[in-house]
Amino acid sequence: MSQEVAILNPEKTILTYRLAGLGVRIGAHILDVILVIAAVIGILVGIGLLGLIEPGLATAAALIVVQLGIFAYFILLEGLWNGQTLGKKAFRIRVRMADGMPITFGAAIGRNLLRPADFLPALYFAGIVAMFTNQKSQRIGDLFANTIVCYEERPNPIMATAPHVVGIHPLESAVGDLRGMTIEEYNALRRYCDRFPELPFDIQNRLTEEVWGPIAVRRLVPTLQNVHPIYLAEAVVMKYGRQHGLL
Repeated sequence: MSQEVAILNPEKTILTYRLAGLGVRIGAHILDVILVIAAVIGILVGIGLLGLIEPGLATAAALIVVQLGIFAYFILLEGLWNGQTLGKKAFRIRVRMADGMPITFGAAIGRNLLRPADFLPALYFAGIVAMFTNQKSQRIGDLFANTIVCYEERPNPIMATAPHVVGIHPLESAVGDLRGMTIEEYNALRRYCDRFPELPFDIQNRLTEEVWGPIAVRRLVPTLQNVHPIYLAEAVVMKYGRQHGLL
């Protein structure tokens, strides 16, 4: 289970989110359940008082509160409070879409309507098993709604600059003139180069394909035999940065 997920946003900036582990998610869920039970008990007490006058109405209301209260709590808070419930707020975690965007109300509905499936004994706690068998730590509801749960306060990234911070990169002659390259592409590659050594191997490969690959094609940077793309990316960063006074 990966502890961090890296996402390339529409502005071509790489964002990293630290995934919430099983323990903190269970803690937030237990707190939420306690709060919901307390609220339901309070509501049922009020309904009981109402039942002295309208027994039929009180019974119907009690059934609705018991059956729908927990679902309504999670759906409304996550959907309207940007992916957080009171429990998640206390544990500093938040639900996001898998692409890093804020959760949609439809996704909040989907992930919570499937919440019972995660705890069915017949499925051997399938939700917990699912969290340990995919890189984004998603339970069944998350997989269905395409959401992730991550820490609200991301740690300050440990930045390590690319090895070649001055002078001329030895591969600059191989990357061409970089005509038409944009500042957004430069920023994306600079971030990619700086973060590359810290990322898990699978994320390194994915970002090489998703970040470096399209830029290399657009700027006609050739593939060199026995040369890892990260070195060509560093050469592009150095050459463009020096040409535009960014170093």
